[in-house]
Amino acid sequence: MSESVVLHIKGRVLAGPDDVRDELWVVDGRVTYERPAGGREVTTVRGWALPGLVDAHCHVGLDAHGPVDEATSEKQALTEREAGTLLLRDAGSPSDTRWIDDREDLPRIIRAGRHIARTRRYIRNYAHEIEPEDLVAYVAREARRGDGWVKLVGDWIDRETGDLGACWPRGAVEAAIAEAHRLGARVTAHCFAEETLAPLVEAGIDCIEHATGLTEETIPLFAERGVAIVPTLVNIATFPTLAAGGEKKFPAWASHMRSLHERRYDTVRAAYDAGVPIFAGTDAGGSLAHGLIAQEVAELTKAGIPAVDALAATTWGARRWLGRPGLEEGAPADLVVYDGDPRADVRVLAAPRRVVLRGRVVG
Repeated sequence: MSESVVLHIKGRVLAGPDDVRDELWVVDGRVTYERPAGGREVTTVRGWALPGLVDAHCHVGLDAHGPVDEATSEKQALTEREAGTLLLRDAGSPSDTRWIDDREDLPRIIRAGRHIARTRRYIRNYAHEIEPEDLVAYVAREARRGDGWVKLVGDWIDRETGDLGACWPRGAVEAAIAEAHRLGARVTAHCFAEETLAPLVEAGIDCIEHATGLTEETIPLFAERGVAIVPTLVNIATFPTLAAGGEKKFPAWASHMRSLHERRYDTVRAAYDAGVPIFAGTDAGGSLAHGLIAQEVAELTKAGIPAVDALAATTWGARRWLGRPGLEEGAPADLVVYDGDPRADVRVLAAPRRVVLRGRVVG
């Protein structure tokens, strides 16, 4: 659709959880709620409109083995677009994907640079693997390379203990987070285990990915400090398979992973009930396929999060948290149209009727 054509969205426009409009127009790539003057061609799309969905934890430019080429990265981004996911928070990638920013037909990406992990304590070819004395310098480097985020690997299997263990001493993490904040970046960390969480939160971290180790002791700390979590429940669903694969060599770790999986829904619901900010992310791009955000939102509802709040975790709330606009007047027109009301049944997210990116119908 050319920008000379006005797009008219008519039906129900969910500009916010309690802000429902009857229609909007897209004029020159931007949202307006004022009827444009006549004389231009108008294309009408009917249905239920939401801001473009957000995957708050995915990886473009990465697969199970490490960095991928540009053609594969493009395919990953297009798969997200087809699912209506138009804003991606890339939670760590070894590939340079900035060329995507120049493509008007691909989702917008907020990057966290490359993962920063302890030596031999993460997936091969993914991260900068360093020791604690270098953590501040590498955090500063990735803070400058990223789009306002830095990603740490907070815990991973410790081969000496045979179970999950924290990767960083408290002093190194405190100094690194302080440096990221000085440079204007927020810090997030991959964390599965229980013991990793309190030291990171007390050190000033902004977000925790997965957060399977939350307990009744640490949940109030997250709530008090406003530290967000991105549960990635579609990824946590793989824990039993991972445990089976590592059972023979690391039985304690395998048992721990099964336990974290079994209580995953209770963990997320307890965090929600305590007021911990929760956002939807899939962890796509490592071993998981892209385009799974509808499944993740459905998983949040299985955990007991009300449908409207699960939607907010991938729309209004997620965009506000990431500092990106939704469907307010004058915002870039990134939106998705559905046949039914996603507040009544979040499963409609799996079947976008129309996808509009930068004011153009792309799907």
